[in-house]
Amino acid sequence: MRWIIACAALIGSLSSAFSTEATYRCADGTAVKAVFIPRGSTGSVRLTFAGQRRPFTLSQVHSADGGRYADGTMEFWIKGREARLTREGAGTECKTQQ
Repeated sequence: MRWIIACAALIGSLSSAFSTEATYRCADGTAVKAVFIPRGSTGSVRLTFAGQRRPFTLSQVHSADGGRYADGTMEFWIKGREARLTREGAGTECKTQQ
């Protein structure tokens, strides 16, 4: 029985080490699901916008505060439960949904 409990705890901790997800609602009406994927010393985020099938993957870039992900055309900068999404030069404030 102890072995089963230990395995279940290990599987749970490993799955959370692979990715974490959150859903955000932005001030401009955008709804986006973010899946944060840690890899080595840097990670990435996969953003899926409501009504679109194709996700966008942004690499983590240097940030003095919070988590910042960018690819040159889009930026997603998170701090706590808030984020700033910038696409095509236009930015909007976002908050996680409960």
